[in-house]
Amino acid sequence: MNNPVVQSAHKRQLSGVVVSKSGTKTVAVEVVRVAAHPVYGKRIHRTKRYLAHDISDALIVGAKVTIQESRPLSARKRWIVLPSKGGTV
Repeated sequence: MNNPVVQSAHKRQLSGVVVSKSGTKTVAVEVVRVAAHPVYGKRIHRTKRYLAHDISDALIVGAKVTIQESRPLSARKRWIVLPSKGGTV
């Protein structure tokens, strides 16, 4: 009941790279998306950083992760890191 990792079809999932460990069980994940320039149409990269909750506290900078929306866990943390399918981080 106290586990924040609850799978739901209605919550967004994003893939990104861990760029910072900013405290106990908190990581900053940078997500890159490709968008078209509004005037020229050229594809450009847009990045955004999300603070995510890492239950295992075992992630390292540079790890590829998937994050999922969750309830607010702190003032800025609204995402959780999903466990990897391969078993190791």
